Amino acid sequence: MTSPIRSLPIRFWTLGWSSLLRDWRAGELRLLMLAVTLAVAALSAVGFFADRLQGGLTRDASALLGGDAVVSSDHVPPPSFEERARSLGLSTTQTLGFPTMGRAREEEGGAARLVALKAVGEGYPLRGTVRLAETQGGPDSAARSIPAPGTVWVDEALLVALDLRIGQPLLLGDSSFDISRIIVVEPDRGGGFMSFAPRVMLNAADLPATGLVQPASRLTYRLAVAGDGARVGEFSRWAEQAMRQPDVRGMRLESLEGGRPEMQQTLGRAEKFLNLVALLAALLCAVAVAIAARGFAQRHLDDCAMLRVLGLSQGTMARAYTLEFALIGLFASALGVAIGYVVHHAFVLLLAGLVEASLPAPGIAPALLGLGMGLTLMMAFGLPPVLQLAQVPPLRVIRRDVGQLKPATLAVLGLGMAGFAALLLAASRDLLLGGIAVGGFAAAVLLFAVASYAAVRVLRASVNEATAPRALVMATRQLSARPVYAVVQISALAVGLLALVLLVLLRTDLISSWRSATPPDAPNRFVINVQPEQGEAFQQALKGAGVQRYDWYPMIRGRLVTINGKAVVPEDFTEDRAQRLVDREFNLSNTATVPEHNPIVGGRWMDNEPDALSVEEGLAEELGLKLGDRLGFDIAGQITEGRITSLRKVDWGSMRVNFFVVFPVAQVPDVPVSYITAFRAPEPANGFDNALVREFPNITNVDMSQTIAQVQRVLGQVISAVEFLFAFTLAAGLVVLLSAITATRGEREREFAILRAVGAGSQLLRNVQRVELLGVGLLAGFLASVVAVAVGWALARFVFQFSWTASPWVPLGGAILGAVLALLAGWWGLRSVLRTPVVETLRKAAV
Repeated sequence: MTSPIRSLPIRFWTLGWSSLLRDWRAGELRLLMLAVTLAVAALSAVGFFADRLQGGLTRDASALLGGDAVVSSDHVPPPSFEERARSLGLSTTQTLGFPTMGRAREEEGGAARLVALKAVGEGYPLRGTVRLAETQGGPDSAARSIPAPGTVWVDEALLVALDLRIGQPLLLGDSSFDISRIIVVEPDRGGGFMSFAPRVMLNAADLPATGLVQPASRLTYRLAVAGDGARVGEFSRWAEQAMRQPDVRGMRLESLEGGRPEMQQTLGRAEKFLNLVALLAALLCAVAVAIAARGFAQRHLDDCAMLRVLGLSQGTMARAYTLEFALIGLFASALGVAIGYVVHHAFVLLLAGLVEASLPAPGIAPALLGLGMGLTLMMAFGLPPVLQLAQVPPLRVIRRDVGQLKPATLAVLGLGMAGFAALLLAASRDLLLGGIAVGGFAAAVLLFAVASYAAVRVLRASVNEATAPRALVMATRQLSARPVYAVVQISALAVGLLALVLLVLLRTDLISSWRSATPPDAPNRFVINVQPEQGEAFQQALKGAGVQRYDWYPMIRGRLVTINGKAVVPEDFTEDRAQRLVDREFNLSNTATVPEHNPIVGGRWMDNEPDALSVEEGLAEELGLKLGDRLGFDIAGQITEGRITSLRKVDWGSMRVNFFVVFPVAQVPDVPVSYITAFRAPEPANGFDNALVREFPNITNVDMSQTIAQVQRVLGQVISAVEFLFAFTLAAGLVVLLSAITATRGEREREFAILRAVGAGSQLLRNVQRVELLGVGLLAGFLASVVAVAVGWALARFVFQFSWTASPWVPLGGAILGAVLALLAGWWGLRSVLRTPVVETLRKAAV
């Protein structure tokens, strides 16, 4: 009786370590490590940047707000708010801000410039410090008070624009003020797009004399409070409750996220784009890890069968491979975190001007998330096929047809994908963004698999072997002979191309939406606050300067208070934008004839129809309005109602005057009105602007050409940061393409060796390989482009909130791109297949 075979006396950590060294020297693990490193580096770079940005905003929260809590309003805050704060022992101060025109005297050239005027009261600022300089470029010091009566503090940019110096007068409305200091640091100014106009700060007691505050002016009042944290919290809770009352409108409690949105909106969109690129890189790398790990396992089947013959237990083998993959995953993750830390500094530099350079050091959370992501990638997508090596039967030593790898079980695959998806959602910092990206890719993988399998079946049935070219016939036979490999190859290629096409489409749309070129004759000036008694004289001034085409509309401030007789409050709506629309005052207008640049898309417009309203279609959709609904607006305390009789399509990027709601009548009696106009300024524009402001000192003349240029520069910074990270995703996409193409390298070598052995020439086999790769690339590119348009539309519509304008030619372009990339990747990854000697290949494949 023979004794049983005893297990090899090898400990799993010894075997795992030695296997790691051997596989690394042989190059077996390099593709796996590259994929994990790329994914972790991309996610960590965005994580470190977001962590530092959030840390800086939190650190400077009180200074950015100007207090521990701030109540913002478009009207004078009720006295009860300040009284409540004082009763709690809190300090308070109020400011009032709005845009207006600042002018130099005729003796100093008479130049004019749009400024951001801020009237401040005693105690300003409660948090943070205003720093001032007495000379241009001179040293600065902390301000100890607010501007003295009759004086103003200004940004240095205003001195340059108006060619003024300290001590000279600045004209604001009907008053003149001496410039006493230069503002170097204004803690609660905010950032981003809304701070382009230079600041002018004056004492609140001087504001009435300027005559700038008119009934229809758009003003922002801010009541800041500061003091003990618990009492500030009590005041904030009271204020939030008070602002929910039906008779309190247009007020909000400011926070970094909601109250001072200038910096958050600018950086928030940049962060979302960076997160999207990082998510796509991680998704691509997951596919690359899965493909590379399966190839790794396939190449180790024979070695593991021999170890089983020698008596190595399944448990030891499984633990050894787990150790090997854990070590390589940990090393690749640590390397990715290190690279991400270095790369995130590039984001700070690329976003200079939007991001303060003195951001605090990042925390440990992004590093831990990166390590967790890398290990999850390796264990969830890399380890399952490798663990099957422990189950290879010893019989495979003499029979190569047994012990083949099986697809991962649904339980193992589902658990891994669930963990990976959870980490991606956490990394995205935006559930909607993460859900669309992760969910879209999961659905895309399933769609790609089904479509590619169906395509292989259709191809096999449609190719006529009697008349089709030999290369096409042989390529079709190869694809149909191994449909599982064809599905894997096409699906992996399609996933890689999906990410690349999606990013290109989004980036293109971003630029076209934010940097769209205006028509040559588009208006470049907007003038608001023209009073009714100035209307005729103002239009005569335009015509006298040669301006023949201009928009001219009355502007009425009103708040939506009822829909079909029912009182409206923000809480009636679930969407944030709808809540903001209901909580703010609208700019309404009236005109007897339909605006030529607003086509009617619903209902009908009747000139001078009483009790009628025309509503912009986007607003109607956002608020759930329909034709026939009655809307009530509070206009200066008077309720004015109307019935929706038409819907208009408004192009908000047209550089024309547009309104959400228009009364189709020539006059709306007994309401305060100012006028707004848009036109193209005659050349030279500076002289015209100065003359206009001198004649009408109360108007606000907005030079849109300067504003657009500044917006484009800021967006250029954001796009540069996105493109920088795009390199990671591009690298990840190329890794996926290379992995997908080379996944069937072993099978191709054996098939081509047999064909060469029976007389097939190298040129024919090259043509077969090219035809196969071309077909696979075309199909993968087409499928990827179709899904990219759908996912891109969802991201653009629900996450980034701009219109999606994908061209119908995108699928064709994607198919061509897929074919080209597949051919290039195939040439690189399979270039040695036809050079391998036939005898060597057949010997390896021998039974």
